[in-house]
Amino acid sequence: MRNYIKAARLRTLPLSVSGIIVGASIGFTEVLKSSVIENLQTTTPNTNLLQSSIFWLATLTTIGFQVLSNFANDYGDGIKGTDDNRKGEARMVSSGAISPNQMKRAIVVTSIISIVTAILLIYEAFGEENFGYSMLFLILGLISIVAAIKYTIGEFSYGYSGFGDLFVFLFFGLLAVVGTYFLYVKQLTYIVFFPAFTIGLLSTAVLNLNNMRDRVSDKNSGKNTLVVKIGSEFAKYYHYYLIASSFLFTFLYSVLQYRSPYQFLFMVAYVPLIKHVLFVMKNKEEAKLDGELKKVALSTFLFAILFSVGLFL
Repeated sequence: MRNYIKAARLRTLPLSVSGIIVGASIGFTEVLKSSVIENLQTTTPNTNLLQSSIFWLATLTTIGFQVLSNFANDYGDGIKGTDDNRKGEARMVSSGAISPNQMKRAIVVTSIISIVTAILLIYEAFGEENFGYSMLFLILGLISIVAAIKYTIGEFSYGYSGFGDLFVFLFFGLLAVVGTYFLYVKQLTYIVFFPAFTIGLLSTAVLNLNNMRDRVSDKNSGKNTLVVKIGSEFAKYYHYYLIASSFLFTFLYSVLQYRSPYQFLFMVAYVPLIKHVLFVMKNKEEAKLDGELKKVALSTFLFAILFSVGLFL
């Protein structure tokens, strides 16, 4: 059990739920505002996001997808030999702590659990009235499972072709934030894409940092990540653009949707990110980037919390 917990990579979970927190907070506050303005409820509306079943089911579903992705990544890289000489924390399949067959069973079990929580989430959000929306989100859930598995597993795994950044941006950013928002309000507006871009860009920055650290071993094993393709120097500039543009999108959102100065609380999360960027600029040893992964992931989680708090204050 200890080995499976290690393979689940619990330190990645705060990053995975950041998009859910942001999307839920925007959607929940809009529903709350509509309930008050239009007097749609005869009783006092629920003002606590943490009492929202949609929020918790979305969080559980996302955690399931993240653990599934981590299991699949451990398995895929393990059987291909990519993790044999990797830096940082040891992987379970490559180290022999978990056999490939055991990890395959874990992937199947996690997939089943994830799809069950996704179905519960869909029913809670749409009930029996919105069959079209239910089918759409069920398909998105199945696509998420396939994407999690195909990142490193199979002959045409997209993580080995340099498309990992795009998929992380789409699933961690757009789908997580915009999808969760839609579960609440049942409609879309362009403005919600701005914070979704922020989460997507910061999540991509975490992946880019991971790929910068593993550049040499990935190149030697045939894992052609974007960093391998563009080189370490351009990967650094790419990293700076990811973090800088992530700030600009939410800053623009806060200006366009301005209600109180508390909406700019999210800027506090960029203090450690600025320090991180300065470290990357000066760093010459790729192995030292391992410690920065947690900083960027936790800063993204802090951003999500502060952004949400700013909406409710």
